[in-house]
Amino acid sequence: MKCIFCQIINKESPADVVFENEKIIVFKDINPKAPVHLLVVPKEHIKSLNKLENKELLFEIFLTIKKIARKVGILQGHQVIISVGEKGGQEVDHLHFHLLGGWK
Repeated sequence: MKCIFCQIINKESPADVVFENEKIIVFKDINPKAPVHLLVVPKEHIKSLNKLENKELLFEIFLTIKKIARKVGILQGHQVIISVGEKGGQEVDHLHFHLLGGWK
């Protein structure tokens, strides 16, 4: 069975997508922890940060985070959180980055 993020990537499950290109998808978290809480997800299924070996993809992810933070108005103040493994709080076994901001 595919993970929920793969289902979103393949348009098999709904998501509120705010950005998408051939390598990355960005969508709103369904259980937000901040006024702005987005998930930045590579389309390639990579289990966690420990399994990421493509430095070009990592660079593109961080450039996308910067672009999206600017687009949604949180460039001047935001958090990027990466949980690694179950013991690190990772709930979905697909690499993803939480982009949070918008606090007053």
